[in-house]
Amino acid sequence: MKKITAVIKPYKLDEVKEALVEAGIEGMTVSEVKGYGRQQGHSELYRGAEYIVDLIPKVKIEIVVSSDEYAEKAIEVIKENAYTGKIGDGKIFVSPIEKVVRIRTGEEDEEAL
Repeated sequence: MKKITAVIKPYKLDEVKEALVEAGIEGMTVSEVKGYGRQQGHSELYRGAEYIVDLIPKVKIEIVVSSDEYAEKAIEVIKENAYTGKIGDGKIFVSPIEKVVRIRTGEEDEEAL
């Protein structure tokens, strides 16, 4: 089992979500987050004064899949649909999952997904 965490631009969320569902990957957790990478934030003009915006709004998607095959499929779908070609497109992180438990039924691991 793998956990895929993707940090993407907020306006790309619907496109990525729809593509994941079409690829047969259902179930995800989405969080609004703020952060920065290489872009190191940016400056904005507000009422004639310049402000430095250190933390950029992003969306974090977390998905747990049962196999490496689904993990690769999810990664490809996210890469294709979150891409703009501009700085700040985001990152994808993949981590192993040791155990999953469905609270309501007590099912574990792949059965719990």
